[in-house]
Amino acid sequence: MKIPAKKSLGQNFLSNPRILEKICTAAQLTKGDTVLEVGPGTGNLTQVLSEKVQSVIAIEKDHRLIEELGKRFPDTQRIKVIEGDALEVNPESLGLKAREYKIVANIPYYITSHFIRTVFEQWPRPSVIVLTIQKEVAQRIVAKSPHMNLLALSVQFYADAKIIDTIKRGSFNPVPKVDSAIIKIVPRIAPLLIKPELFFRTIKAGFSSPRKQLINNLVPQFGDRETVTERLKKVYSDEHARPENLPLQTWFDLSSMFDKS
Repeated sequence: MKIPAKKSLGQNFLSNPRILEKICTAAQLTKGDTVLEVGPGTGNLTQVLSEKVQSVIAIEKDHRLIEELGKRFPDTQRIKVIEGDALEVNPESLGLKAREYKIVANIPYYITSHFIRTVFEQWPRPSVIVLTIQKEVAQRIVAKSPHMNLLALSVQFYADAKIIDTIKRGSFNPVPKVDSAIIKIVPRIAPLLIKPELFFRTIKAGFSSPRKQLINNLVPQFGDRETVTERLKKVYSDEHARPENLPLQTWFDLSSMFDKS
């Protein structure tokens, strides 16, 4: 299939067989699995997935690719190619149920954070997510204190994440300007430790000005300086800390301090 990549959709087609196998290995695929793939492009990953699982649902936004994907994968019972935007699709209309499907995809870099947030906030929870994304973004997602950031907290609130491997830019066509990484995100089964709305309100306030001390970011949102300082000191020893210094558990504890319910 010789359809040129569309820059506006962030398309970089992955063709390296070794990397495709590594992605599938990370997802621990079985013959009984249902896999949702976002942005199949020319179908290289789709092909490998289809040989390892029961069914693949591939969502492709680029109309130019739909017909060719249909020709490449005529078995519509096992491989469903759907034209649409993954950020707008209703996953339940595709028959996806919590813990009963996996997401495996080489997604456009520009939708990474939005896509992950959409999955966790709006979709039935998959059992595992394996993505090929920009290396720098992957490193931000798995960051720990003292390099914590808003994206890391947003993902780690819901799941455990780790980088499986890095991918040199030459494995893609066209060649992107940056290297990529395979990241594996495993949603937690246990109940959330705190209400999502409270946690995200707290971390957004905390990182409103990342270069400032945390206390200065929290006061406008949560009350007078004395009260906020007292609560911060109960969960973290350094009241002069910056937001990136606090580990995930401390953010949980801090959020609980501001729970008025």
